[in-house]
Amino acid sequence: MRPIAGPAHAPAPGPHMCGPTMPHMCGIELNKDACAHDRAAAHAPARTAHAPHLPAIDLRACDALHEPMAHPTELDALYAFLAAAVVTALLTPLTMRFARAVGAIDEPRERGLSDRPTPLLGGLAIFAGVLLAGLIWLPAGYATEHQGQLWHGVLIAAAVITLVGALDDRFDLHPALKLLGQVLAAVIVVHFGVAVKAITLPFVGHLTFPNTGPADAGPILTVIGLVVMMNVVNFSDGVDGLAAGVCVIIAAAMAVIAFDFPGRQQPGVLAALTAGAALGFLLYNFPPASSFMGDCGAQLLGLLMGVITVEAAVKTAAVVSFVLPLILLAVPFLDTTFVVLKRLKYRQPIYRPDSEHFHHRMARIGFSSRRTIAYLYAWTLLLAGMALALRFVPYSDHKGHYNTGWTLVMLAIGLLVIAASVYLVYVLEILKFRRLDAIRLRRLRPDASPAEIELDVAKHLETGEFDAVSHAGDRDVQALDDVVADGAEQRVGKRQVDEDRVGAKQERGGAQAPIAADGR
Repeated sequence: MRPIAGPAHAPAPGPHMCGPTMPHMCGIELNKDACAHDRAAAHAPARTAHAPHLPAIDLRACDALHEPMAHPTELDALYAFLAAAVVTALLTPLTMRFARAVGAIDEPRERGLSDRPTPLLGGLAIFAGVLLAGLIWLPAGYATEHQGQLWHGVLIAAAVITLVGALDDRFDLHPALKLLGQVLAAVIVVHFGVAVKAITLPFVGHLTFPNTGPADAGPILTVIGLVVMMNVVNFSDGVDGLAAGVCVIIAAAMAVIAFDFPGRQQPGVLAALTAGAALGFLLYNFPPASSFMGDCGAQLLGLLMGVITVEAAVKTAAVVSFVLPLILLAVPFLDTTFVVLKRLKYRQPIYRPDSEHFHHRMARIGFSSRRTIAYLYAWTLLLAGMALALRFVPYSDHKGHYNTGWTLVMLAIGLLVIAASVYLVYVLEILKFRRLDAIRLRRLRPDASPAEIELDVAKHLETGEFDAVSHAGDRDVQALDDVVADGAEQRVGKRQVDEDRVGAKQERGGAQAPIAADGR
């Protein structure tokens, strides 16, 4: 852009200074309303001879202000990440004081999150970090006319779901009211432009949804997907550091992937600042946690993760765009799917709390809370690595031709991820097989007779319930098996098995339980 030497050298004001007609000047296609306003302002002083250079200066300043907003760089994403993390970390102690002042405290209970009173409302600090970073690095006004004020709409919806979650943390809202708040937040972001109109599937190609009249399936499916995502993250918030840490990993991976897709830099910044806010809160939520994000934080992160999934991946035309989010979100989705199916199997409401999440099962095995989240973090990291490899490893030219060497690398990565997943499925007893159950029981009860093993295997397969293991801190703690048909108690080694087989119920005053069940 050449300098302005004075009135005689000032270019004539007009539409060439702004908008799509001069992309090399503006760097972006500005919002048409904003450009129209600038052009009108430019023409007005042009009719006088007093300040002919003002229009060019003003319009160039307009261009300079809009250009970095429309095309954020990886450095902008890093700044947004750091800002969100710092703001969240600084404000979390204030939310802890506020939670104590208003009585938003998670008290110890049979299926509680901890064994001591812990303040909720950490999601308020997460929202503050997201809001500040979003207003700086994701300002509305530069979008195309189809997008409108998209990012402002996302922040408004974030405020709505944070408020609903905060009220639930304090007053324990009815599930129907919580669902209504989730739907409202999802409708807001869809109204402002976050809606899927089509998807690209491997081996199928571009699939367009009906988008006319009552059959406008795209927005409806998007609302449903966002509500599901909010509940998936909320369900996974059952042990210290789990939801926040998993969201950091997934959002960071999505940020890297988004910047590789053409025109997806803005969702990449949203992913980065979401990861930063979750990381800032994780400083207080890592076990032993001093603050819980509560429903306001879990549902907020779920909404943001849903928006990121839609805007950063699903809306693109890349073949793997629909597959990548499924890989990244596999751990929380598998956890929620298993729990919901279990509740449906026994005809229980899907919102009723139970103790069948992955972290509950790890508690029964005897894992500490830190070991539990280490396993789940590692699983999520492996899946994130697989998603990144699918995008960045040049194993194919996307025309049906494959590079042998890189294809073998991808196969090795895939086998590693599958092996790790199968191992965790086996450890957590997610799938029930008679032979595997018999092997497990023989390892736990080497002195049991084949008939006793067979009886317990049959009962496990019939009820789908598992032994809940707790440690009493003494080396020679005796373990009581479940009450069998004749009511006799059987010795099972050096662990104590809960009679109710569901809750991992811990004695107060004894050794601390490895993990406390969540309330979901």
